[in-house]
Amino acid sequence: MTRQVGDHVVERLREWGVEQVFGYPGDGINGLIAAFGRADDQPAFIQARHEEMAAFQAVGYAKFSGRVGVCTATSGPGAIHLLNGLYDAKLDHVPVVAIVGQTARSAMGGSYQQEVDLQSLFKDVASDYLVEVNVPSQLPNALDRAFRTALTRRAPTAVIIPSDLQEEPYEKPTHDFKQVPSSPPGPALAPTVRAAREEIERAAAVINAGSRVAILVGQGARDAAEEVTRVVDVTGAGVAKALLGKDVLSDELPYVTGSIGLLGTRPSYELMRDCDTLLIVGSNFPYSQFMPEFGQARAVQIDIDGAMIGMRYPTEVNLVGDAKATLAELIPLLKPKQDRNWALDIQRNVARWWQTIERQAMLDAKPLNPMRVVWELSQCVPDDAIVTADSGSSTNWYARCLRFHGRMRGSLSGTLATMGPGVPYAIGAKFAHPDRPAIALVGDGAMQMNGMAELLTIARYRERWSDPRLIVAVFHNNDLNQVTWELRAMGGAPKFEQSQTLPEVSYAEIARAAGLAAMVIDKPDDVAPAWQAALASDRPMVLDFHTDPEVPPIPPHATWEQMKSTAEAVLRGDPGGWHLVAQGAKAKAQEFLPTREV
Repeated sequence: MTRQVGDHVVERLREWGVEQVFGYPGDGINGLIAAFGRADDQPAFIQARHEEMAAFQAVGYAKFSGRVGVCTATSGPGAIHLLNGLYDAKLDHVPVVAIVGQTARSAMGGSYQQEVDLQSLFKDVASDYLVEVNVPSQLPNALDRAFRTALTRRAPTAVIIPSDLQEEPYEKPTHDFKQVPSSPPGPALAPTVRAAREEIERAAAVINAGSRVAILVGQGARDAAEEVTRVVDVTGAGVAKALLGKDVLSDELPYVTGSIGLLGTRPSYELMRDCDTLLIVGSNFPYSQFMPEFGQARAVQIDIDGAMIGMRYPTEVNLVGDAKATLAELIPLLKPKQDRNWALDIQRNVARWWQTIERQAMLDAKPLNPMRVVWELSQCVPDDAIVTADSGSSTNWYARCLRFHGRMRGSLSGTLATMGPGVPYAIGAKFAHPDRPAIALVGDGAMQMNGMAELLTIARYRERWSDPRLIVAVFHNNDLNQVTWELRAMGGAPKFEQSQTLPEVSYAEIARAAGLAAMVIDKPDDVAPAWQAALASDRPMVLDFHTDPEVPPIPPHATWEQMKSTAEAVLRGDPGGWHLVAQGAKAKAQEFLPTREV
């Protein structure tokens, strides 16, 4: 049988080590789908419920595996649906390859059905590499370059293949003019970039001169956790974590202050408020108002991407290089701090914070305190769990209340902050690590947007995972809660119910209809047993937590303007007004209670 272009694409994916492609079929990729059918599930075609979900699954797979995630969609509407997931990959620097169909070449330019200018559509999101293949001999170079670029640039790339070309006989490139060959698939990782020695010496001088050192880590520090710990040992620094760097260091370390920013912790706020020296490692955290006041701290930044360095804080020394290699050269030049009072203050602040969070989590609410949902998870979450979070008020509890430890991994849409990736990320995580439990923390807004449909995807593929545990925890409060709080705290506007209120539905019943296990939890004492049951289950489970929408995600460093705006919202007739005031007062009071000695 003649080998078609579609067969070559599938074969090349296999050579790149691709084990699954997340997608949704359509006639623009019929030739490719037929080739998957002839490939004996190598690689597997994983059918999402929507192309956007396929892209998110590819992103989740790439984030948790370190390999390229691959997604595919048909021409026109299918390609358009991929965009949000691909932008998520672009903004979080994740390697994803999208293989997209197109109208037949003979019909291009004729306003044919589902004809969209895909080159223009993907020009921005796949700006690192975008190609339309128009003759068979363009392959394999086009595919290989898409993979190599995705890996080295940590970015999404796109290969567009017209539908008629997919069914043509494959012809490899020849040794001739206007033909471009390719090399066999293989490692395409960027070389280790090292900063100049004299700049590393300047950085060491800045850090050595300081007495109160703070470190901010992001996802770029993930492979340098050991080196960051060694810097702490020498300098007595505290370490705050950007949201994408939440899994870089264990929250059980006494000097780790937790998340930074609007969703951050009081110890991180205090760390930045009081430090005189700042070391930023692998983070592009954009909110400079949560860093030290300008002129307060001398700063050093380490990042692999020279285009992004020195733009978030007035850094004195910028080291463009791999975090692990750069820190390894920096550490021998650092002088141990003799005064450890700064380190002891940080540790006391951290210990006090976790006691405060526990007290806040145990406060009564109607019916459940959402903080308790995550606090109880922290008490029993396995060392090898992968936790995904969605965008919404539940993100606050993921950021502040969940204590990472062991080999735990976690992520969310950090930069795009889009709703909807929590469940598909968890699906991607299960394909990346089928032997590890995955847990998605999802608001009911995101669940209604697209998470419910993906329960069918979970049910369909659960037999492929050696560890059957995939837990979807829904924060069921019938409110688009994050926006509600933003209206209150940033504009002084009361909750607009026509916009914010969600229709009531039982997520547990929907899960059971999809073939999953499920529990409804609306009593505080049932929260911990529910987590324990889900983690002991032999199949995926949905936990439908009925939570109180008026438990405020108050930043520990809330400004007077934010408090004033919230009060104005209450006075203007917010429907949950006096209840939210009571909950906020109870939560804030916990910060001022005496703490236990540790």
